[in-house]
Amino acid sequence: MAEYFRPGAMGAGTAALVLMAGGIAVRAETLPPYTVVGDAIPASLTGTGGNPERGRAIVVNRQVGLCLLCHSGPFPEERFQGTLAPDLKGAGLRSSEGQLRLRIVDASRLKPDTIMPPYYRIDGLVRVAPLFQGKPVLTAEQIEDVIAFLVTLRE
Repeated sequence: MAEYFRPGAMGAGTAALVLMAGGIAVRAETLPPYTVVGDAIPASLTGTGGNPERGRAIVVNRQVGLCLLCHSGPFPEERFQGTLAPDLKGAGLRSSEGQLRLRIVDASRLKPDTIMPPYYRIDGLVRVAPLFQGKPVLTAEQIEDVIAFLVTLRE
C-alpha cells in the first residue's frame, strides 16, 4: 500500500516561508512530496538519478553528510570511521534504491527509535538550532547523489 507524504506539510513546490525563531529569521523550505511504498520511496526525489561521484564526496565529507560519524565503509583514506551503524560496504547489495532513499529521508518511519537523523524532514524535530530550523540536512539532489553512490557499493 502506497502512502503519500508531504514533508513539511506546507504544500508542494520549492517556495520558502520566513519564520521567526527566537528573534532570528529562519527560511523554511517547502519540500516536494514523495510516496512511501512499503519500506521504500521508489521514485527519485528530483525526478532524475544522482551523480555517484558527488554522492561519495557527500558521504565522506564530515561537514555535509556526516555519514562517517556513525558508519564505516570502503574509504581507506578516511580515518576514524564510525562503528554505531551498519558498514556501508555492500549497501547496494543489501538494499534497493528506494529502500536506501527512505532510510536517508527519514529512517524513523521504519524504526521509530533509530539514532539515524532524518536528512529530508523538517517538521516534528526538537532541539534544532534556529539557523537550521525549517531546512533539511541534505537537499533532494544531494540525497539522490548519495543513493547513486551507495548502490555502487556491491562488495
